[in-house]
Amino acid sequence: MLVNYKSRNLEISDALKEYTEKRLSKFDKLIGAQEAMVTMRCVKDRQRLEVTIPYNGVLIRGEEEGYDMYTCIDNVTEKLESQIHKYRTRLIKRGRGAKDALADTPELHWQEDDQPVKIKTFTTKPMSVEEAIMQMNLLGHSFFVFINTEGNVVNVLYRRKDGEYGLLTPEI
Repeated sequence: MLVNYKSRNLEISDALKEYTEKRLSKFDKLIGAQEAMVTMRCVKDRQRLEVTIPYNGVLIRGEEEGYDMYTCIDNVTEKLESQIHKYRTRLIKRGRGAKDALADTPELHWQEDDQPVKIKTFTTKPMSVEEAIMQMNLLGHSFFVFINTEGNVVNVLYRRKDGEYGLLTPEI
């Protein structure tokens, strides 16, 4: 498995890389993942780890924060295993194959002058609202843009403050 590393305010040692690759190698055997993106950062005395693994068009993502990076690595791998199990179980329950690929979501950060500082392109694939909710939860985001199979229009799914989901659909 190819592991790409990013770090902020932290120098990644060879021992830390070796431990990370050892723990992530189980995903190569489990789902055939060929690559992973690992971001490690240090903010004051806290360590933060984010791992993203593309799997059949779906992004499996986990993040953890703590005082020890090795503990964070262990916790993230457990979270990722849980997400993969949940994803596979839902596909099996719905009688769908692994070809049902879901899309990534854009991330925009706004400055005071209201100009985007990051613009991200992403592919959208037709899916049901249920599949969009699953993908949004797997990514851990608060919104998700997708093409709804009912009507073939772009929709935005979002999590409301009360914990329920909202759906924005254009008036045609």
